[in-house]
Amino acid sequence: MIYVVKPGDTLYLISRRTKVAAWKIAFDNQIINETQLVVGQALLILQPGEEGAFRRGMYVTGYAYPFVQPYVLEQAFPALNELLVFSYGFTFEGELVPPIHDDLWMIQLAWENGIEPMMVLTPFSEGAFNNQLVRVVTENKEIQARLIQNVLETVQDRGFAGVDIDFEYILPQNRAGYAEFVGNMRRVMNQNGYQVSVALAPKVQANQPGLLYEGMDYRLLGENADFVFLMTYEWGYTYSEPMAVAPLDKVRQVVEYALTEIPKEKIIMGIPNYGYDWTLPYQKGITKARLIGNVEAVRIAAENNAEIEYAQTAQSPHFQYWVNRVQHEVWFEDARSIEAKLNLAVEYGLYGVGYWNLMRPFRANWLMLEKE
Repeated sequence: MIYVVKPGDTLYLISRRTKVAAWKIAFDNQIINETQLVVGQALLILQPGEEGAFRRGMYVTGYAYPFVQPYVLEQAFPALNELLVFSYGFTFEGELVPPIHDDLWMIQLAWENGIEPMMVLTPFSEGAFNNQLVRVVTENKEIQARLIQNVLETVQDRGFAGVDIDFEYILPQNRAGYAEFVGNMRRVMNQNGYQVSVALAPKVQANQPGLLYEGMDYRLLGENADFVFLMTYEWGYTYSEPMAVAPLDKVRQVVEYALTEIPKEKIIMGIPNYGYDWTLPYQKGITKARLIGNVEAVRIAAENNAEIEYAQTAQSPHFQYWVNRVQHEVWFEDARSIEAKLNLAVEYGLYGVGYWNLMRPFRANWLMLEKE
């Protein structure tokens, strides 16, 4: 099912070896021409009419902004059970702030394709998470009730299937109050036929220090939501040293901790649909990685005659290249790394997997996850 390109390979030779037409290999892996075949590249190989056997009954969801290009979103539809529409914010008075771009087209298109659209609620203020909004909504019951009512009315009016609560940087003193807020939201939403999920920062222990983690109580949030979405990505990020975005060994640690606090039937494991391109040498606090797509990463390797390597512990592809006398290092996802993550979710019997995010094309990934 997955073929790794070797020196001297061509699409014609791979086609002969796998007995799959060259045009189909190119289409499924978004290869424009022979020059984009890279040594070390992982290719998904499917016979005509064959479906990927990687899903094994798992639920699949993913986030997308309303400004996503429709053709990119529709590429993912054969794999999706749910679409998370990112995002609705709210004011200090509990009034909802809708996305800048209209989301109704996404909601309607999702339903037309048998996919449940979910409103995503975030404490966004001026483009960033604001824990003071979280503080107000957890401590002021009147504002909380108003926000929950506004969410319910919007879910009903826009045609959502429920709400996903994605709050980050919660203050430690709001830990219990935040979980209570999620429970109150769930109670109201369930009474009206809707479900509630909650996104969780990737913890490995209950009292893990750090602003991302201290306000998140896995046990309480697991009890108070229908499902949880583990944000198991961003080890490698814009300002980090070059490394895998979601190293499998790190993801495993988060999943194993989560299972001590939350039933496996409630857990959705996050998967990144992107990579990063760092310049070298890395300088902490100065180097800023460029966000790239997974298909784009392979094209960068092809354009710069780079050979893709695969880190066994992290289970992630990476490569280095030079341009204008500047060295770069790229980490991204491919069919192998996706397979490893799906296998991990199956190994632990998790409810499903979810993608941050659906904004970049990655056809091979969605073919691996086509609904059975």
